[in-house]
Amino acid sequence: MVEIHPLIPVAAPAAAPRPRMGLRLWIAAAVFAALALLPLAGQSFYLTLVSRMMIFALAATGLNLVLGYGAMVSFGHALYIGIGAYAVGMLSSAGVHNGWLQLLAALGIGGLAAALIGLVCLRASGVAFIMITLAFSQMFYFLVVSLKQYGGDDGLSIDARSDFGGFVELNDPVTLYYLIFALLVGLLFLFHRLVHSRFGMVLRGCKSNERRMRALGFPTLQVKLTAYVISALACVLAGVLLANLTRFASPSYMHWAVSGDLLVMVVLGGMGTLVGPVVGALLWLSMEEAASSLSLGWPAADELLHTHWLALLGLAALLVALKLKDGVYGVLVAREEKVQ
Repeated sequence: MVEIHPLIPVAAPAAAPRPRMGLRLWIAAAVFAALALLPLAGQSFYLTLVSRMMIFALAATGLNLVLGYGAMVSFGHALYIGIGAYAVGMLSSAGVHNGWLQLLAALGIGGLAAALIGLVCLRASGVAFIMITLAFSQMFYFLVVSLKQYGGDDGLSIDARSDFGGFVELNDPVTLYYLIFALLVGLLFLFHRLVHSRFGMVLRGCKSNERRMRALGFPTLQVKLTAYVISALACVLAGVLLANLTRFASPSYMHWAVSGDLLVMVVLGGMGTLVGPVVGALLWLSMEEAASSLSLGWPAADELLHTHWLALLGLAALLVALKLKDGVYGVLVAREEKVQ
């Protein structure tokens, strides 16, 4: 054994280098800082617009749990937004304005519906899974349209926002905005813990090779069903917030086109990333707002743009899909992972 003389200085072990804050983290921090400071601008139009964006970001984050981490392409998550909105609308029309009861009813009905639908859908995979989720969503859509006592195809006006007994005042637009913001941040934190837990590892293992995970003894059906129900409850919560923001519940919330929008938001931002769906929702709805109000100064061209503005939106989505296959935010995550 070699002894070290006490008078000979020994160099201390080098400290591990501190990880640098990557570009994606700077972008995420900038996005959430901008969202937190937006009410200081004092513009009610933008306050309502961004509140709607964050609600759909919350729903897209829920969908991303099953799509990005579980490879379950659901074309029916708009159904759960509608359940949340109509739980508020129907109870409000019956004179029940208690927000806690409305939230409990929405989450209870939405969770039960998601569990039953999930048990059916998860017996299939691939295109069959997509078609079954789409079928259930359209069934509920036409069911709500047939309810003439609740407005039918015209939708249901909500006379008052949810009352939480002084806990939070939703009639104040700024308070409602910050409630939506806080719930979005809280959901992201919850999902961060979830996807990095044992449950999340099993879910991602099912995405890579479900047959192998099943052979190793993991209860893959229970894990996927739990993820499906959790993602559905996030969309139910988004529906409750949307009903309070617009004071309206419409069957169009359940339409397959809304499910398609959620899918585009997740893919546009980056599947399998926590912040990607938020970035995708903000970008998609911003492009939607810009394309629908774009003006070139020529009456004929402006009329054509206002009639076919969805074509511009589709072209933009196509370019992103071709050039950034991992999504706008996902490509930064993939790039940093390659560097590491």
